[in-house]
Amino acid sequence: MRKQTLTKILCGLSLAALSSSYALAQEATDKIRLNQVGFYPQAPKVAVVVGENKGEKFYIKTADRSKTVYTGKLSAVKPATFSNKPTRVADFSMFSKPGSYVVEIPGVGRSYAFEVAPNVHKEVADAAIKGFYFQRVSTDLPEQYAGKWSRPAGHPEKEAFVHPSAASAARPTGTVIASNKGWYDAGDYNRYIVNSGITMGTLLSAYEDFPEYYQAQHLNIPESGDKVPDILDESLWNLRWMLTMQDPNDGGVYHKLTNANFDGMIMPAEATEPRYVVQKGTAATLDFAAVMAQASRIFRNYEQEFPGLADSTLTAAKKAWEWAQQNPNVAYDQNAMNKQFKPEVTTGAYGDNDFSDEFIWAASELYTTTKDDNYYKAVNILPDNKMPLPSWPQVRLLGYYTLARHGENLTAVGKKDLPEVKKRLVQFADELATGVSEHPYRTAMGKTKDDYIWGSSSVAANQGIALLQAYRLTKDKKYLEAALANLDYLLGRNATGYSFVTGYGEKSTMNPHHRPSIADGIEEPVPGLLSGGTNARADKQDNCPGYTSTFPDEMYVDNDCSYASNEIAINWNAPLVYLVGAIEAVQNEAGFSDQAK
Repeated sequence: MRKQTLTKILCGLSLAALSSSYALAQEATDKIRLNQVGFYPQAPKVAVVVGENKGEKFYIKTADRSKTVYTGKLSAVKPATFSNKPTRVADFSMFSKPGSYVVEIPGVGRSYAFEVAPNVHKEVADAAIKGFYFQRVSTDLPEQYAGKWSRPAGHPEKEAFVHPSAASAARPTGTVIASNKGWYDAGDYNRYIVNSGITMGTLLSAYEDFPEYYQAQHLNIPESGDKVPDILDESLWNLRWMLTMQDPNDGGVYHKLTNANFDGMIMPAEATEPRYVVQKGTAATLDFAAVMAQASRIFRNYEQEFPGLADSTLTAAKKAWEWAQQNPNVAYDQNAMNKQFKPEVTTGAYGDNDFSDEFIWAASELYTTTKDDNYYKAVNILPDNKMPLPSWPQVRLLGYYTLARHGENLTAVGKKDLPEVKKRLVQFADELATGVSEHPYRTAMGKTKDDYIWGSSSVAANQGIALLQAYRLTKDKKYLEAALANLDYLLGRNATGYSFVTGYGEKSTMNPHHRPSIADGIEEPVPGLLSGGTNARADKQDNCPGYTSTFPDEMYVDNDCSYASNEIAINWNAPLVYLVGAIEAVQNEAGFSDQAK
């Protein structure tokens, strides 16, 4: 089979293996939708067959199709939520013997091959974090770590200019500052504090929730083998850049570091246009404060490895909070800015006009780290009954996750609201989990059209995180199983039939809107990156040819011109990291990895 994995990709595949796997891939049908990576022995296992078929039975066969190991009955026909296409479910949860298999349905064909095994998602979990390494700025990616995707450093950032919109008396227009490291934000070569905020918050939360798992993980990055978990070493690469984005004179934080315009489809080292730090803003400054406060309490445990880092990040967080208190409503309005200042900036705006959620997140992190009640009292932690799913302009729940995570160590003022915070988190998870068993694809993702937005893959992943938070609070496996179903969605059990994680699955995203993957001349994209996925309005947003459906859950094209459905972004990869890593971390306590006797 052609199950691409990071390990196999970096080591290389023989021509014979490629020829054999290609033949198998040609025989498979994408009418049978399932997690193309695989399943834990004792976890739910579901495939969905799409289209008219008269078969009543399905068969689990060995990958070479020489032996039938399980026979089951297809469910009754149910119309898909948006297209009304007939769907039937093949549920083989009772089958638990480790091995490589396919689902075969008479009159339909066979599925892509998959594994049944403990730790079945380990390589995806590793690759999702390694994807951030491939986004590193200001450093060579040598073959030793990057394999055939090795490349020279891009953007050493020895010279970044203060844009007129960011000028101050202490740093007038044209002032040169050093602002290196960090991660390229998405398919482009710019860096944005707002998007780094939710990304870092999610990655650091993954470590806080499952430290033992990440302490045992080895990713083959330059820092591997030191005393610090690789997920923290990788996060530190971006944290160091974020620190350069704070004006040391007043504590405000620049919104982004960017070209005036997007680069063409070139490699990072070839992108040499002047770079600017652009306008300070309330959202960027509060996101920065939250990340720095969270990083301070984590890196406090690594004082010997990083002397003074915990102190410097906490100082930076406090200064940023003070600036935001004095400047509580400074929105980043790129169009208005361009009317006033030159050069005009046309790269990603990440504009936001409501900062109540950023204040809640920053206050929660600062309060949790410092135990200073003044931070908690400075905001209305529970302003209404809403529980909005995290996204870059809506970060309130990141604060709630932190309060719940550290509930036992909160002061009395925080403990007073803690039962309500936990109750609302569980109620939100109940809303997500309700109806999963009735959904044609058996996922929490996709119950409404509103799920299919720009970056819908991150909606699925963030729903999974919310479900996992409820599992951590209650230990009720229904939440874990619903989260796992959303991972199945990302890896192929969806209305497109694609695995949206590059390098994983026989039918996975091959042509993401990602400049290095386009410009490097290598057929396979950089592995471990999460495509943005189905977007109900994609055809109207990017005008890329190739969309073959107008249904919300099918609006996707695997073409690099489709930045509205097929771009990658760090704030989408981060919840994938959390979702797949958390499931791997709890598989034993949940009984998923028990093998058949």
